[in-house]
Amino acid sequence: MSEPIEPVAAIRAEGVGKSYGATRALDGLDLTVRAGTVYGLLGPNGAGKTTAVRVLATLLRPDSGRAAVHGHDVVAQADRVRARIGLTGQYAAVDELLTARENLVMFARLYGYPDRVARERAEELLARFDLVGAADRRADGYSGGMRRRLDLAVSLLQDPDVLFLDEPTTGLDPRSRLQVWESVRVLVRAGTTVLLTTQYLEEADRLADRVAVIDRGRVIAEGTPNDLRSRVGGDRLDVVVRDPADLDAVADLLGRALGVRPTIDAAEQRVSAPAADRMDTLTRAVRALDGSGARVADVGVRRPSLDEVFLALTGSAAPADTAEVAA
Repeated sequence: MSEPIEPVAAIRAEGVGKSYGATRALDGLDLTVRAGTVYGLLGPNGAGKTTAVRVLATLLRPDSGRAAVHGHDVVAQADRVRARIGLTGQYAAVDELLTARENLVMFARLYGYPDRVARERAEELLARFDLVGAADRRADGYSGGMRRRLDLAVSLLQDPDVLFLDEPTTGLDPRSRLQVWESVRVLVRAGTTVLLTTQYLEEADRLADRVAVIDRGRVIAEGTPNDLRSRVGGDRLDVVVRDPADLDAVADLLGRALGVRPTIDAAEQRVSAPAADRMDTLTRAVRALDGSGARVADVGVRRPSLDEVFLALTGSAAPADTAEVAA
């Protein structure tokens, strides 16, 4: 038996590897997740996000390396890990022929709660996830967002210390997605640690305290969303012109005013330049453009998007809004 990993973090993975035949899904994955935070796993399709969750949730045995949840090894102490975690997969796992109340009571009984306690837990969670009004309707009549909230409620029946959310809002409409996000925030405020995989860059930006970008089964970048944005050059000034004929003139004006070499994107009719000081850069740019005769459609300073981070770090576009296949 391997030596136990010290409980210095809610989740820790060290050099975890996992293969499916000739496909290497995880290739030395390292993660450290602080208790009481939301940690986002982002990466292209097939990067290894879902495999990582399955290993950490004891559903898959790693081929190499080791991992722990609150100091409990996911292989040697799998039962202890399962007693402290909840898991919501990519698709709702509730019985759609049962009502929300029946689902919660059934799962609570499967977890070993006596009937009275099971019913009490069901009522608590129906209230927490705003499902009381629909508690006696069959789940097959629920909206996608309601199904997801019920799925989250089921995963919290045992009051887990750590909750794994594997693409929890895939396929949901914007309103339902916002409802699920708020539910996650409530959990974290109550002290739950959340490890979130997602295909939605906005989701990671809104929820995650820290983000790991995974590519080919390895973490290639890690930090806060703002840390990752800094990898692609920090803030940028963008000037969009109405007439492409003005691009060169605007680039020249900005170059002289800011002391930098702007870049031109002819397809977007945009001139861009670094903005070390947001307000100073914007002020000098507006003064330079004022009265120049250039036909400007828009001017502003922006931070790089996480889409641009994906492109810079992985060499490919951000993942589409689809479920990850196999890995």
